[in-house]
Amino acid sequence: MTAAHPGTARRVALVAEGCYPFVTGGVSTWCDQLIRGLPDHDFEVVALTATRIPRPAFVLPANVTRLRQVPLWAWTGRQRTPGPGRLAVVLGSYRSLLVGLLSGDHDLFAVGLRGIFEAAQEGTLVAAMQTDDAVRVLTGAWRTHEPEIPLTLRDALGATELLQRMLGPLGAPVIEADVLHPVSNGLPVLPALAALWRRGTPYVISEHGVYLRERYLGAHQVSYSWPVKTLLLAFFRELCRLGYDQASVIAPVNVYNRRWEVRHGADPDRIATAYNGVRPADLPPADGEPDVPTVGWVGRVDPLKDLETLVEAFAVVRERVPDAVLRLFGPTPVGNEEYAATVRARIIELGLDDAVTFEGPVRPVSTAYHLSSVVVLSSISEGLPYTVMEAMM
Repeated sequence: MTAAHPGTARRVALVAEGCYPFVTGGVSTWCDQLIRGLPDHDFEVVALTATRIPRPAFVLPANVTRLRQVPLWAWTGRQRTPGPGRLAVVLGSYRSLLVGLLSGDHDLFAVGLRGIFEAAQEGTLVAAMQTDDAVRVLTGAWRTHEPEIPLTLRDALGATELLQRMLGPLGAPVIEADVLHPVSNGLPVLPALAALWRRGTPYVISEHGVYLRERYLGAHQVSYSWPVKTLLLAFFRELCRLGYDQASVIAPVNVYNRRWEVRHGADPDRIATAYNGVRPADLPPADGEPDVPTVGWVGRVDPLKDLETLVEAFAVVRERVPDAVLRLFGPTPVGNEEYAATVRARIIELGLDDAVTFEGPVRPVSTAYHLSSVVVLSSISEGLPYTVMEAMM
């Protein structure tokens, strides 16, 4: 670890995917509280996003010295065409990564990813993965390890592009900090591994939900073919194993996560549970009850929140309490508009459009709880959810 000079602030790089500071929610709130709670530390915030987002949803604390955005579907980084010899080396690393993830050979995957990192830093990765040879490397690895399952050319092209996008953060400038702090496993670990490999910088992982479990749960929501899903999920599995293996400290917000972490290679001695908490002063007691029976929900509109089940359960409530209403408080993140439309369609299908409302973000959040008779959480994956603790307050 790079030593900070006496009297100077330690530099921390916080790496987040799909949340802080561009999307509100529990993890984003946690990130904001962490930074504000350490005013003597300088923070660089590295945000992995799907596309480039013009402005943050949070007012950044004064000790955030830099905000860096890495949009997975717009990021290209440096690009140059490798010569034949260098192309062979890059594709050799790619082959190692693919064979490692398909066979479960963790060491081979790690070697391949390290080579991919070097290619991404020199700018040759994108050009290499856009060659016919890269597609042949993928199809060859698939035939060797999944000979009974056909892989179409369309599948191979789609999987190649997806893997190129997922590997994109390795091509970003290597972060200079005293410690990196990915706030989940998975893709946020890539910049941390880059700094570890290039500068020897240690990193700490915080886990709220279990990243790998959420990728498994979300697989049915995407329209990729079975072979493409297999490749992508195998990539996430091996990346998460490597993330746990190389972390100096793993700090889940609950003890449930520990079971997943240890099963996927985490050293139990490096795990230290850091429970979520709320400040009671921010959540004054409710005064009275709403005029009509009100079910309140607080969160981001996202498939992991399973709003379809919530809406279907509310239809049962309406049969017994005809004047009940359901108020959904929270934003729809960029990229989740289709899911929000699916939920709205289900509301109309069940004849609930006069009783269910999307309220959008609310400030302060205690307002949402005060407007509710009962607060409900329908998620299929959570860490230690702020909604429950805040509602209890």
